[in-house]
Amino acid sequence: MLGGFSFNHLIYLLDGLVWTVVLSALAFLLGGIAGFFVMLCRISRFLWLRRAALVYIQIVQGTPLLIQMFILYFGLGVVNISVPPLVAAGLGMMIYSSSYLGEIWRGSVESISRTQFEAAECLGLTRWQTLRDVILPQALRIATPPTVGFLVQLVKNTSLASVVGFLELTRAAQVINNSLFQPFLVFGIAALLYFAVCYPLSVWSRSLERKLNVGRR
Repeated sequence: MLGGFSFNHLIYLLDGLVWTVVLSALAFLLGGIAGFFVMLCRISRFLWLRRAALVYIQIVQGTPLLIQMFILYFGLGVVNISVPPLVAAGLGMMIYSSSYLGEIWRGSVESISRTQFEAAECLGLTRWQTLRDVILPQALRIATPPTVGFLVQLVKNTSLASVVGFLELTRAAQVINNSLFQPFLVFGIAALLYFAVCYPLSVWSRSLERKLNVGRR
């Protein structure tokens, strides 16, 4: 292949891409579970829960994801807690995801008309029944496009995991470039692989937005 870049190098990059997808999936799924509880706290009737969730969100969104990974990987090592790169990267991205997904979903729930809540109360539904049977199905239509859009950003942010030694796509490209010294070629191919994953998700997000067309029908 071109410039000393061999088929084995491509396989190495593809292996890194697989771990990029795995890390993205773990962060999205675990972050989604945590984000759901963050959302519930943000819309809770209890003031202390709303404030605690807001402080959590402000801290996570107000600090760089890279710093959070450093704290989990290097900071915990100072107190003799060994954290593997995958765990540090996964936890960092899970925390990051939970704050943003929680806010996306909170905004989607609160965009539902108050009359929906009032009608459910008139029917004698509990707050949980109101959320489960009335509000969340409607909020899902609103939340789906921005949630998929966030997933695209999440895939690209996995590149930060390379700094803590996790062998995802960016780290694999760095390793290959250290031996070939051809950054334009190596990182160009890595960029194409990122594009191959992110572009279909971006198209899907726009397609969902057009199909759902929330608030315009």
